[in-house]
Amino acid sequence: MVARNSLSLVDYLNKNKIIDDEKAKSIEEEHLESGEDIGSLLMKYKIVNKNTLTLLLIEAFKQGILLLDDIYNDFSIDIDDFIAKLSMATNTPMVDLYSVEVNYTIGAKAGYEKLTKLNVLPYKEDDLNIYVAVRDPFDISLIDQLQRIFRNKLIKIEIANPEQINKHLHNIEISESVKDLIAEIRTQTKATDDLNEVSGILKLIDLILKTSIIGGGSDIHIEPTETSCIVRCRIDGMLKEIFVFDKDIFPPLSSRIKLLANLDIAEKRKPQDGRFSTKVMNKDFDFRISTLPIMTGESIVLRILDKSKIMIKLEDLGMHPVNYKKFREAMNAPYGIIFVTGPTGSGKTTTLYAGLNAIKNVKTKMITVEDPVEYQMNLIQQVQVNTKANLTFASALRSILRQDPDIIMIGEVRDRETLHIAVEASLTGHLVFSTLHTNDAVSAITRVVDMGIEAYLISGALVAVQAQRLIRKLCPHCKQKTYINDEVKRDFAKFLPEDESYQFYKAKGCDKCMDTGYMGREMVSEVLVIDDNIASMIARGTSKEEILDYALKSGFVTMFEDAGMRALQGKTTVEEVYRVAKS
Repeated sequence: MVARNSLSLVDYLNKNKIIDDEKAKSIEEEHLESGEDIGSLLMKYKIVNKNTLTLLLIEAFKQGILLLDDIYNDFSIDIDDFIAKLSMATNTPMVDLYSVEVNYTIGAKAGYEKLTKLNVLPYKEDDLNIYVAVRDPFDISLIDQLQRIFRNKLIKIEIANPEQINKHLHNIEISESVKDLIAEIRTQTKATDDLNEVSGILKLIDLILKTSIIGGGSDIHIEPTETSCIVRCRIDGMLKEIFVFDKDIFPPLSSRIKLLANLDIAEKRKPQDGRFSTKVMNKDFDFRISTLPIMTGESIVLRILDKSKIMIKLEDLGMHPVNYKKFREAMNAPYGIIFVTGPTGSGKTTTLYAGLNAIKNVKTKMITVEDPVEYQMNLIQQVQVNTKANLTFASALRSILRQDPDIIMIGEVRDRETLHIAVEASLTGHLVFSTLHTNDAVSAITRVVDMGIEAYLISGALVAVQAQRLIRKLCPHCKQKTYINDEVKRDFAKFLPEDESYQFYKAKGCDKCMDTGYMGREMVSEVLVIDDNIASMIARGTSKEEILDYALKSGFVTMFEDAGMRALQGKTTVEEVYRVAKS
């Protein structure tokens, strides 16, 4: 089958007189200009709702207008809901591979390469049948190919989430690959000094990248010790060991990674930085690389940059409804500064990108200055800081202002000079977004004053401050009910129901969440909008405590309250609330 574009759906609706030519043209033009997915635009134009969009996509798939890859990649839908409805529409059973025990020996007999090529997972068998999880129940040739692999049993097809199939196939790959790979690398390195001839290393790198991405990792740490080479992955903010190799694997592994990033493989005494791009599981990823000399060799860290994440919508970040409304309204200000604050790794850049994505259009000139540029975005000019060429945040910002921008995003305000130019820009008709490192929203005010900017300038320039953190979400497969003590009840008193109709949960750990008890993260935040009263308080030099007191009386939702509500809803644990949001 030929790959199709999501615009095929608009043509289909137009041909069937569901939308007229004018509306079809408007949707296509808005899709091409803004990058917003077709499904969201169809809902925006009130042609479908969430439920009817799913039914429409199933019909488009059944008629061959869209491939499953088109649907999964190009439309913002709940994939599990889509699969459930597809199961009903095609009268094909559905299986949740996270809630059944998968028998890996069946897949191992068939071989990882064959199963990956077919994109299927045989997960259980009985006396008569082999049960196979597939992503496409309409692939007629699939049963014939499976029957040739499993000759003595009948094939029972069941639909599954493709991400679940990939995770289990990867487990089969690991068990097959690692031992053979290490032996292959040793044989090849003995035979040649040319790293390009050591193909086993590239396979090992691909395996490490794939394992980390499937596990939901953000960073990969490759570190030599006295006796071994340890590979750890940061998943949901916490490091987890995923591989341990003998130490002789580290030199060819580190050198090949350096070659990929165009770094000097002979230089082991100085830190180096680079990046490379590659496809992993048919999806484009960028990897930012940092090397650091340590006592036992070099520490290598790879930051995983998923290009699809820049398309995340502001409303999908999981913000508290009150905070979302405040932040969204602040972005409509004609000029001023909006700060997003929080520690490193708290999702500030993702929030800024989501915000810029929400307001970008062909009528607005938007320029960013970043160090480094993590994701490239259309309709936005992005400037990379280069200290060697004397292109700092401050010097870049001065040049940007001569480019007649409407909106400016500064990756981080690091010094008084950058802040001063940003404030001046905001007071002369520009909307400026930037980040700061502060613990809470109100502290951002005192921080910028401490950096040497006059209070009266800040009061006129500041539009809003959002402070945020990322909180780990409980694994839905293994979370357990628990009870809270009186001290927690006192802290949570403001938002606990009086009738005690609530239930808290604790983390346990299972094979689905790599025994952490958590799966994924979401944002908790607080948004301080600078109204006339707060602006006046800033200009007068009012204390942080008084500003906070006024904000609370005006409906300010604190980060602790936002996080506490997540625990109350069973999304996270009380321990996570205190770890992340208790100041």
